[in-house]
Amino acid sequence: MHKMRVAVIVNIAVVSLLVFTDTGCKSKNAKGGIDGEGPTLIEGDAMMDDLAGINGAVDGTSFRDMYKPVQGVAFAPVYFSLDSYTLPANEISKINMVGQHLNANASHVLIIEGNCDERGSNEYNLSLGENRALAVRSYLINMGVSPDRIQTISFGEEKPAVMGMDESAWRMNRRGEFALFQK
Repeated sequence: MHKMRVAVIVNIAVVSLLVFTDTGCKSKNAKGGIDGEGPTLIEGDAMMDDLAGINGAVDGTSFRDMYKPVQGVAFAPVYFSLDSYTLPANEISKINMVGQHLNANASHVLIIEGNCDERGSNEYNLSLGENRALAVRSYLINMGVSPDRIQTISFGEEKPAVMGMDESAWRMNRRGEFALFQK
């Protein structure tokens, strides 16, 4: 429980730093939004106003600690390009399925887990993973899912889906995953 609170506080601090310093996840290839469109992330003061709802309860309690996992429902991960939190057009249908499920099941809540491959510093990967999760969250909110039903967490490079040090492994590790819970 204490580790989750620390992770939530760290994630909020990282996002806040990104807003105020305009550094962090950006690289020459990193940009937010859906391919061919503008950013999907909330920017400026609106983002700061929304931070309280990003990770759920004010005390930082995770849905994992409050609710039971939903059995029998699984969603495919959303994969990202290198150094990017842009929602790839070919991955949007996966997010649409999650949004449709949440809109049809009001008692379900979601944690979006942002992940990265092993390249880059730990701090960079934690920031990039959080921005990936926030990009998916923003898209779901735009679909009509209530912000208080969606939490985000970044695991950076700490939870690889595939072990390996080549592009085929790295591609599978640049992802957003969905953990569904029932109130």
